[in-house]
Amino acid sequence: MTRLLAALGATEEDLQKIKLVSDNLSKDPTLPFRESRNGRFCIDFDTAQAYRLEFQPFVLSAEEDFVRHDSNMVRRFDEIGNDLQLNSTLQALLKFKSLVIKDVPIKHRPDLDYTSNKWVCTLFNLRTITTPDLTGEPALEGVHSDGVDHTMTTFLGSRNMTADSAVTQVHDMRETNAIRWDETDPALILGSWQHQDFLDTLLIVDHERKHSLSPVLAVGEEKTATRDMLIFFTRKPVQEGHISYPYDSLNLHEALPMSVDLLR
Repeated sequence: MTRLLAALGATEEDLQKIKLVSDNLSKDPTLPFRESRNGRFCIDFDTAQAYRLEFQPFVLSAEEDFVRHDSNMVRRFDEIGNDLQLNSTLQALLKFKSLVIKDVPIKHRPDLDYTSNKWVCTLFNLRTITTPDLTGEPALEGVHSDGVDHTMTTFLGSRNMTADSAVTQVHDMRETNAIRWDETDPALILGSWQHQDFLDTLLIVDHERKHSLSPVLAVGEEKTATRDMLIFFTRKPVQEGHISYPYDSLNLHEALPMSVDLLR
């Protein structure tokens, strides 16, 4: 990924800077073991650009295969800033994702506009934290989908995390929502992967595969462990009737503008 992103414009300076961007996160609105920020972008194949969209609240529903205590709850995250969105590594990741998803046929979700040549990308910068008193769960919701078309996860780094932490399992869609990663049917596990090295990246077609993750464990129970990720939720714009319809503006972000040219 380092070589790929460098070819797409990531500089060595920015590759080093993005490793530390998670030190500036805020308290998560619903999860005590997580720090977070998010921002919305449009991957626009009509103009061959990715650009920042204005702030909107965020909501995922149980009907979208996301079952958790905050399902259907409208959440407001602090926004990512220029330290991340103007980093050439992040911009290269948007280019990379656009190249991978373009023109690939996928199973359609209800109430999304598949006639549009635009994709809404909600980017989360997340730090999962395990302390002596609290276990960090990268996916507290257990087996789930993210209510989007593509979920891409990119590893930025970790501190004091055990080598067997945060394993991602990918499941057949027949697997039961919300059961823990260690309660799943082995016959429905399609593969497992672990983000271990800087920029390790996994992309899942979210309406064709479910996934789950094991917890973040600390090396030494008396210490703190952290795991830093970028999560790119990408889907078509929603249509009226979708739970996110009131929160799916395609207006530009006036206070934090950003645009980058995509490869045609």
